[in-house]
Amino acid sequence: MKWFDTPIVRAFNRMFRHSNFFIILVICLLTAFLVWPVLYIIAQAFWSDGGFSWVYVTLLFESEVLRESLGNSLWLAILTTIGCCVISIPLAFLFARYEFKGKMALQGLLIVPLILPPFVGALGLQVWLRKYGPINLTLMGLGIIDEPIDFLGGGGFLGIVWVQVLHLYPILFLNLLASLFHIDPTLEEAGVSLGASRFRLFRTVMMPLVRPGFVAGAGIVFIWALTDLGAPLMFNYPFLLPVQIYNMINDLNANPMGYVLVVVLLALTATFFLATRLGNRSVAMTHKGQVRRVPKPVHGLKKWTILGFIIFTCGFALMPHVGVFLNSIAEKWSMTILPAEVTFGVYQELLLDPLAMNAIKISLVLSVFSTVIDIFFGVGIGYVLTRKTFKGRVLFDVLMMMPLALPGIILAFGYVATFSGSWLDPRYNPLPLLVIAYAVRRLPYMVRSAVAGFEQSPVVLEEASYSLGAGMIRTYTKILFPLIIANVVAGGLLCFAYAMLEVSNSIVLAMKESFYPIAKAIYMFISLGNNMASAMGVVGTVVLAFALWGANKALGGRLGRLFKLGV
Repeated sequence: MKWFDTPIVRAFNRMFRHSNFFIILVICLLTAFLVWPVLYIIAQAFWSDGGFSWVYVTLLFESEVLRESLGNSLWLAILTTIGCCVISIPLAFLFARYEFKGKMALQGLLIVPLILPPFVGALGLQVWLRKYGPINLTLMGLGIIDEPIDFLGGGGFLGIVWVQVLHLYPILFLNLLASLFHIDPTLEEAGVSLGASRFRLFRTVMMPLVRPGFVAGAGIVFIWALTDLGAPLMFNYPFLLPVQIYNMINDLNANPMGYVLVVVLLALTATFFLATRLGNRSVAMTHKGQVRRVPKPVHGLKKWTILGFIIFTCGFALMPHVGVFLNSIAEKWSMTILPAEVTFGVYQELLLDPLAMNAIKISLVLSVFSTVIDIFFGVGIGYVLTRKTFKGRVLFDVLMMMPLALPGIILAFGYVATFSGSWLDPRYNPLPLLVIAYAVRRLPYMVRSAVAGFEQSPVVLEEASYSLGAGMIRTYTKILFPLIIANVVAGGLLCFAYAMLEVSNSIVLAMKESFYPIAKAIYMFISLGNNMASAMGVVGTVVLAFALWGANKALGGRLGRLFKLGV
């Protein structure tokens, strides 16, 4: 008897074909590990003396430190968004409008910062921007300045802005570039023929048409900068909401202000997320005979000016990557532009250090388990969204995408508060919650990947299989899964890679040294002043880079379409 005909398989066939069991299971799990922790935090923030109260919110605005942290967080998000706009807008227009040699290679280099999380990038940027770092020494050597410039000003605040801008500008750049390529160039030509100046054309025609991509990209940049925990910790800058929340986690029972801070951060995130969605109506219209934009060749001085700007931007964007690598191999690097002595011995030490090797092992195990969970549920959810019709389908789809809009620090805080005292309490063994947190945070990647695969798979093949008497399990394993295997591989690689370098949940939930994943180990090495942190950052970055490269190859170079943000 084939395994397809066993009683268990027949039971699963009936269960999934004739009931909503899978949908109910997914909703229950996400309610327990996504919705309930958020609701618990909100309840605790407004509950005092046995009833509803605003007392904790009032105390928040009476505290000078917390008011300053709130203001700094908003200011950080605004400056980061402005910085990303300054870099991304001219780059997107240049790449959309002109054709030149080496264009694809340069575009690839401009996207590289996405593979280095701000948490690791801060290590490299501190090397360049420190008081007597390479940049200040070069400027003083050339006689441009007499005294070092404080590039990290405000106790490290500007350094955080630098890191966030260099990491996040590719998101805005890619969204703007996609939007520009969807604009009918005849609209621009019509404006020129009517005598409009370049600036007026940009203001009245181009910007309104690219608004969806711009608003979506800028919104993600703003929210990410507002809620990031890793970079502020690396710069040891405490006056930001995520850091204040992190500092209050171990004092939840005695000090309920942590709940209020999380609610404030959640409210800000939700407000800006909804604002980007509600105010993001496209004015572009697709019509019959629409002409696709074809970049124009550029020559002479104009070509070299454009190339010079792009190459300078690439070099600027890759500073953190180069800095992390140089710091990992520097035996001696003080008061010199480049390391005075170089050694690769730190990587040998990495292999012998118990904390480092245990962290790598823990991250590998956690990432594998969370990825398996994401594949199982993500593919199933993708099938339901593309093949089933049921009441509440839109709300179900929104629930699947919620983890993308929920900052990691909020989810981690919610887990600590909600499961305190239970068998899932991270103070004793954080591994179960770390697996769950990694899986929940990356589930949307797998869902989007699976949905893309199922939408490209002919439904008639599935119907033919059913008509010949095959059950759902057999149809799925023999027909559907082989058709979407590239999407499963791509989504799985992304889930695995980003789980390996997950920051907020790793730092918050891993409270014992024996359970430290890579991100928490890097943070601990920094506190010890050990350049092994840079070596671990390099290892993590290489893992992420290969995973993204493999995912892109699996999808035939179409990875970006799975995570298109400008719609």
